[in-house]
Amino acid sequence: MNFIAFDFETANAKRNSACSLALTVVEDNQITDSFYSLINPESEFHWRNTQIHGITAQDVAQAPTFGQLWPHIAGIFYNQNLLVAHNAPFDCSVLKHCLLKEGLEVPRFNILDTVKTSKHFYQNFPNHKLDTLCQELNIRLDHHHNANDDALACAKILLHQEKEFGLNQLESFVKVYPK
Repeated sequence: MNFIAFDFETANAKRNSACSLALTVVEDNQITDSFYSLINPESEFHWRNTQIHGITAQDVAQAPTFGQLWPHIAGIFYNQNLLVAHNAPFDCSVLKHCLLKEGLEVPRFNILDTVKTSKHFYQNFPNHKLDTLCQELNIRLDHHHNANDDALACAKILLHQEKEFGLNQLESFVKVYPK
């Protein structure tokens, strides 16, 4: 399998307030690379979001804005890669709203949501949250809601599912974003 797992954290409830992004690259079923960046959302931080992920306005004061970061990562979303996220509607919405905020085009790409695959494959689990899945599947998750750790865990969940259920079982979960 070849794919890129990604995860955003946001400064507040607005989807255009990304304050961190992580990418985990998988080639031939091996994690080969990762990327992490704080992002200056140029908006206020809500205390609840900071409580969840620990990122503050001071942490991102010198970080690039999404518009400054986009040229460095855009190719990932335009090069027909399979993108994977845990709760993909959220992460895809953050991407879309950050791009629209910057006046940039929203690319079309293939997306697979590990929440959906997990609900299908693991119906007996108590829930399908990232930390629960990691615990149930014995996947290490050091800091839940750290974008880097969450993207890595998402990648490991999909690799586990591919090994356990096979690629053919996963193909039907791949969708095109935006529709």
